[in-house]
Amino acid sequence: MAKLNLRECDLAVLSACETGLGKLGDDGVYGLQRGFKNAGVNSLLMSLKKVHDASTAEMMILFYKNMMSGNSKREALVNAQKEMRNKGYNAPEHWTPFILLDALD
Repeated sequence: MAKLNLRECDLAVLSACETGLGKLGDDGVYGLQRGFKNAGVNSLLMSLKKVHDASTAEMMILFYKNMMSGNSKREALVNAQKEMRNKGYNAPEHWTPFILLDALD
């Protein structure tokens, strides 16, 4: 990944389990997210915990629908999380594992 040029990539979505985690080194956290950032990706949507397949799939659909409706990345994530709770996914593990890193809008 070190040689990839993803500077034109505005958003990478890493919707698997614990994609935002890594190992702590002398100059920060080493992990998948660091590789994407070093390659030039502007924003990352990633998880800090284990995720459930069905609820994650549904939340990603809601996230993209919100973005397609004109919401910023941050608004799209917050709205998708709210919609998940409204759909009955009240347990936090269904809508809280994801964070957005470095979104400019």
